[in-house]
Amino acid sequence: MKKTLGFLLSLILILVCALPALAEDVDPVRVASMTGPTSMGLVKLMNDNENGASAQKYEFTVSGTPNEIVPLITRGELDIAMVPCNLSSILYNNTGAVQVAAVNTLGVLYVVENGESINSVEDLKGKTVYSTGKGTTPEFALNYILAQNGIDPAADLTIEFKSEATEVLSALTTDTAAIGVLPQPYVTAALAQSENLRVALSLTEEWDKVSDGSRMITGVCVIRKDFIENNPEAVRTFLEEYAASVDYVNANPAEAAQWIADLGIVAKAAIAEKALPHCNIVCLTGEEMKAAVAGYLGVLFEQNPEAVGGSVPDDAFYYVAG
Repeated sequence: MKKTLGFLLSLILILVCALPALAEDVDPVRVASMTGPTSMGLVKLMNDNENGASAQKYEFTVSGTPNEIVPLITRGELDIAMVPCNLSSILYNNTGAVQVAAVNTLGVLYVVENGESINSVEDLKGKTVYSTGKGTTPEFALNYILAQNGIDPAADLTIEFKSEATEVLSALTTDTAAIGVLPQPYVTAALAQSENLRVALSLTEEWDKVSDGSRMITGVCVIRKDFIENNPEAVRTFLEEYAASVDYVNANPAEAAQWIADLGIVAKAAIAEKALPHCNIVCLTGEEMKAAVAGYLGVLFEQNPEAVGGSVPDDAFYYVAG
């Protein structure tokens, strides 16, 4: 009887000890990002994964729009996704299924013009400005900066929204009076096409001038809540490898630019290399991430509550590793 009981206890102990290993059996970790800056910081990790040099296996997907990513993560077909910051809040408020784990991109928006007429936000009064992103970061950021400078976005200038950055770029290259709000790397592409274009304003710098400590955030990393709960070590490993990838990309722009082009994130390596220093690629985690995201979403909420899904998320929205 004692032998039988001892055998059963040993068996139970073996099974219990095996459970964490079973929970961590995530082969591969499924990660999605978008073309443009939100994917750029990942490329060293993507390259390591392809060469079998990463600490764990990943399956990366690069999509053109967040609309391609959202259904996959809500259905549990993705584990991790790089999405616009306000979209992460909408996802959380609607489903409660994700947590934000990192800020991956700060501000990447710039005012570009032909000529020398725009030297301050005040100079935008009475102008027509072309921009992408109606209902997303470009609109929210521009409206906030204008309002903080005493300018009514609806009355004091005309903002024409285009569906794609390429349309704004076309307007800038064909109309000598055109003023555009463009993200990187389209800014660098525009400057390469016309020597008459120049960067007039950085919206990141203008935001910092008028904010109460909040920061402009373009993209964040969200992770499915159940994936975090079931695979804490996989999550920890990913964030460590991601942070190292971001550091490498920022320190080695020429090498990273070639990977970026090879992966179709930006069409040309030369454009990617020139754009990288201006893309504000980061990997902010923990309390720094929480403060930055909460401040940014608070600003958006004051403009339009629906921009963040109706309310500023509570503390459960943030993944801060202990």
